[in-house]
Amino acid sequence: MTAPPDRPRPQFFDLAVPFFLPMWRRVLTAVVPLLWALVELANGQAFWALLFCALGVTATWKFYTADWAAVAAQAQEDTRGDG
Repeated sequence: MTAPPDRPRPQFFDLAVPFFLPMWRRVLTAVVPLLWALVELANGQAFWALLFCALGVTATWKFYTADWAAVAAQAQEDTRGDG
């Protein structure tokens, strides 16, 4: 499935998509890797703890810097265009 020519293709690890419009999904996506990093750290697995911590911090940063009003507007436009 390809993106329409008037819209740029999503980048790798692009979290500014309509799926994440509800706040609870963003919070869950950011918190679960951070909690899992604590589990890995408690088990003595520093590499995996660092990896999951980096994933959680990156997701938090991407969610914080995303323009959610633009994502919602684009999603609204897409639903109007489909019908």
